[in-house]
Amino acid sequence: MTDSNPRTRLIGVLLLTSLVAMIAAVAIVVPSGLTLSSADPDAALAAVAERSGLHLTELAFDVLGWLALTAAGLVMSARSAQAPEPHVVTLAGGLLAAAGLAGLLHDAGNLALTQLAADPTAPAVVTVAWAVLLTAKWAVNLAGLLWVAATAASAAGIPMSAGLRATGMTAALVGLAAVVLPWTTGTDGPTGALEQLGYALHMPVMIWYGVLGWRYLRRQRAVVGVPA
Repeated sequence: MTDSNPRTRLIGVLLLTSLVAMIAAVAIVVPSGLTLSSADPDAALAAVAERSGLHLTELAFDVLGWLALTAAGLVMSARSAQAPEPHVVTLAGGLLAAAGLAGLLHDAGNLALTQLAADPTAPAVVTVAWAVLLTAKWAVNLAGLLWVAATAASAAGIPMSAGLRATGMTAALVGLAAVVLPWTTGTDGPTGALEQLGYALHMPVMIWYGVLGWRYLRRQRAVVGVPA
């Protein structure tokens, strides 16, 4: 017998959609050299201008991923009143939704960069591009911090197996390392290689939520907020 609760299934679908979309975005960004650095806005503008189609495709997947994460957090919060730890689940859902919104702000900056790259010789374009890139980079860092906090709250507040709980806490610690990385570069900002390392360190968080989403879909009992 399958879980008849449509909200539970919706959370599962949204979390899995977010995972697939974000992995697709990363799979485009890393090999194509579209890891844009605020330390070199000229190179970033050139890369976007040369591969604008890929850049927009990656953005579409990334927007879908952050949007699905936002929606999953909102649905999680909306249904938390019936959970064994409603306040913690509400906190986890709210943090997850906030992470998604910060991620969308990051994508808005990258979309603005696409328009700037269309006319790189216009007055002050490089300066504006630097400001846009810098804002986008710190917006995604904020998204990562909120995502890590949401992971810790979810692992602590949603009833689940001890193994899944421990894995969630471990993933949150690894994700926290990714959040801290940009702070270690001082005023220089992270290099492309360091940003790719940050992507890799965020993967455990992404995969953990994917597992959580799958377990929501596979639940055998209609117990709100409790994955099987």
